Amino acid sequence: MSDSVPLRPLHQDGTLSVAKLTQLDCLSTEVLRQSLVPGQKDCLKARPDGTILDGHHRIFLLKRRGVDVDSLPREIHEKEDL
Repeated sequence: MSDSVPLRPLHQDGTLSVAKLTQLDCLSTEVLRQSLVPGQKDCLKARPDGTILDGHHRIFLLKRRGVDVDSLPREIHEKEDL
């Protein structure tokens, strides 16, 4: 895994859904972290260069809470995997 590669958002923060952020912000930091663990349906997915493919909203919230998101485990997907 490329867990040490810094994560990069595919989308700008301004394009994130305010409604989804509000809903997810009610969850604890630990619940958000656990929801990103690889092997689950909606886990953190990224390209080898760190570009986030799935988990944008949760990563945004965790970063805002001061979590080192770059150290989180992730599923790596090549472009052709999609």
